Amino acid sequence: MSLSPTADKARLTRSRRGSRPSGDERELAILATAERLLADRSLSEISIDELARGAGISRPTFYFYFPSKDAVLLTLLDQVVAEADAAAFAPAHEMAGDQEKPWREAITAFFVTFRAHRAVAVAAAQARASNPEVRQLWARVMESWVQRTEEAIQAERDRGTAPSGVPARDLAVALNLMNERVMHAVFAEEQPSMREAQVVDTLLQVWLSSIYHPVALA
Repeated sequence: MSLSPTADKARLTRSRRGSRPSGDERELAILATAERLLADRSLSEISIDELARGAGISRPTFYFYFPSKDAVLLTLLDQVVAEADAAAFAPAHEMAGDQEKPWREAITAFFVTFRAHRAVAVAAAQARASNPEVRQLWARVMESWVQRTEEAIQAERDRGTAPSGVPARDLAVALNLMNERVMHAVFAEEQPSMREAQVVDTLLQVWLSSIYHPVALA
């Protein structure tokens, strides 16, 4: 049985409305376009028009969602950090009984997540020199990771699993900055750097040696 003209018009209206991207879909499309373009070019070489065109929207509509390209990068970085952060650290009480597994899982979580979004990681590192917002976001992120590492190291020392040594915070700062620099060199294909397959094992060896087998200083 055929639809009446009124019912048919309503069906077509619903169909057109359903095919129109929602605000969230448009924002996601902008972010996806930016990450795809960053794989080949720097943020400074990407135009607002390209981001809008890739998301299937107009330039004025782009500004409804983001005030600038830098704001797009900040959102991308925030999402990648949240993804890594959710999987990276076990609570301190879960460290007991296994010196290697929790640290390996944490380092692996960071490496795998940022490797999957290496274009964002490299673009954010480049932007930190000139963009205060990116710099401040990354400083907050690093401070959070340092604090959580410090707590885990101190918990191991309190249990008697790890010996005392340099202050736990100083060690946490050094280890996290090492991870950041090594991973960036790999993702940016700098020289010297190491093969991707060796990153986690190499970093883990340094972490375990520094935390559980520190060299006695004179």
